Amino acid sequence: MPAPETPTYVGRFAPSPTGPLHFGSLLAAIASYLQARAHNGRWLLRIEDIDPPREQQGADRLIVATLEAYGFEWDGPVTYQSNNERRHREVLDELLKRGVAYPCACSRRDLAGAPTGPLGAIYPGTCRSGCNAEETAVRVLTHDRRITFHDGLQGHYGQRLESESGDFVIWRRDGLVAYHLAVVVDDHDQGVTEIVRGIDLLDSTPRQIHLQQLCGFATPRYVHIPVATNPDGQKLSKLTGAAAIDAQHPAETLVSALRVLRQKPPGNLASASLQEIWRWATGHWTLTPLAGRKTVQGGQDSMLQRENRLR
Repeated sequence: MPAPETPTYVGRFAPSPTGPLHFGSLLAAIASYLQARAHNGRWLLRIEDIDPPREQQGADRLIVATLEAYGFEWDGPVTYQSNNERRHREVLDELLKRGVAYPCACSRRDLAGAPTGPLGAIYPGTCRSGCNAEETAVRVLTHDRRITFHDGLQGHYGQRLESESGDFVIWRRDGLVAYHLAVVVDDHDQGVTEIVRGIDLLDSTPRQIHLQQLCGFATPRYVHIPVATNPDGQKLSKLTGAAAIDAQHPAETLVSALRVLRQKPPGNLASASLQEIWRWATGHWTLTPLAGRKTVQGGQDSMLQRENRLR
């Protein structure tokens, strides 16, 4: 019997353990999961634990347990980004050796008067010619050629990094790898072919593509789904008070999330088993209703309905 073909599609969900999963992060998990399953591909779960000062103790275990309660099935073991530190350092050293990255001693106070753009402060290149400080971050050199890509939902998008953000940090002054470098290295090493995530990370993508090009890595496809907002129009997040999703009644919340993702689940689907819900969702998954949308009205309406029934 011939061996099965290796899937050519590899997707991933990569939450940071800064707290429990909320409804907005559930939408990203569902979209990335269904996109992988609809392509008969693999779906990886990676915990991005590279920022200890912001992490909550036990949040990683809670995230994994919640995903299990919702019926997610990932391929291979859960991986932790912090375990790839040696590889991150190898790539950093290579970039420094090639002269496309350099130490930077500038503090936020030093950059207080820097010009600002859509991405925040634009680094003026102060340390490009060198610095003698002992404690430094590392920045990567940028250029002003427009870096563009076609997003699966948002269409063409691009940035001129040097004039819109300047050279950006890839290794922090406190000795921790910066998000952009870690995510580029780990996605490459895990063979990720498509990244499905929230549109709040859209403006990070050109910087990551720039790093991929410097490292000689292939650029995966990107799909940035709209972010869920609360009734006040604020993005659902821990900063705006988004509650943890209910792990005790996952079917109702899962169907509610499919509704927010414009998948039009039938009204009786919430009473089905998780296996039946996922089977329906995989068979009917389509990105088309989300094309060009920046936000969706989020909310755990199933929870509100249940609370109303209990009153």
